[in-house]
Amino acid sequence: MRFGIFDHMDRSGEQLSVQFENRLTMLEACDRAGFYGYHLAEHHQTPLGLATSPSVFLAAAAQRTKTIRLGALVFTLSLYHPLRILDEVCMLDHLSNGRLDLGLGRGISPIELSFYGVDAAQSPEIYGEVAAILRQGLTSKVINHQGKHFNFRDVPVEMSPLQKAIPLWYGVAQPESADRAAKNAGNIVCNGSPKMVRELGDRYRRVFREHHGASAKLPLIGMTRHLVVADSDAEARELADPAYLMWADAITYLWRKHNVPITLVIPPTFAAAEEMGICVVGSPSTVRDKLLAQCKAADVNYFLSRLAFGNLPLSASLKSVELIKREIMPAFAAAEVA
Repeated sequence: MRFGIFDHMDRSGEQLSVQFENRLTMLEACDRAGFYGYHLAEHHQTPLGLATSPSVFLAAAAQRTKTIRLGALVFTLSLYHPLRILDEVCMLDHLSNGRLDLGLGRGISPIELSFYGVDAAQSPEIYGEVAAILRQGLTSKVINHQGKHFNFRDVPVEMSPLQKAIPLWYGVAQPESADRAAKNAGNIVCNGSPKMVRELGDRYRRVFREHHGASAKLPLIGMTRHLVVADSDAEARELADPAYLMWADAITYLWRKHNVPITLVIPPTFAAAEEMGICVVGSPSTVRDKLLAQCKAADVNYFLSRLAFGNLPLSASLKSVELIKREIMPAFAAAEVA
């Protein structure tokens, strides 16, 4: 089991420069603690996502960390010119000394896409073209492409990535998304109940083996949870409750503002989120037992914590990092040995 961090970079109420610095401080602690990866979401014109250009923040993170892998989950390719994202990806891979993970997606919010003049109905085909051009550019010295949205003829590629093959990542919420990720041999991250994650993971494994063979090494299959680990259950809940409500308000903000039906499953209260299992909070022993059970039920090999969300103070995030390293990571290692 590997441990990572997923981050919306949602508004905390602090001055933005302070929020960015606090997050970098948390990342330094995660780096020292042995976390595998940091995955940053991309959102626009919403309090849900203040790292609207993931490349900018990841470039800063690359200079403050040494071993943790860094990436967007995902770059919203429907909003990028393919040559621009190719350049940014290559630069980031070198700035991080080959620690870049490349998350690809089309964007889940039709409202955010509309701000940039992108029709949500066309975003899948735009995404498909940009992804194909990007993959070509990462492995070729020239780009040739004829499509509906982009046309290139003998465009030279000046930069190449440091890694021979940058690992691909996908957010998976639907069976067809699992199929696409499996065919591309990409790592995946899922939300939802352990049962839902297990069903998506099982489908992914089946399609992956059909296309790559039974002996091929299986990529990472991840699950995310809001996580607060404190000295006691009561302290963790006291911290998590208002922070979760602030995050839930941010993730539904645009949908409510534009009177668009919310297609996301977002429990309205912290208690409901905890009951659903997407918030895991408490003392180290409480969190350890819940995570061991959930990860076994979901059959995942990668667990991503949302360690900073809403108005959760930096001290609480750092405490969670400390207790995860000291109490929870060893428990998973012992369970795997057993």
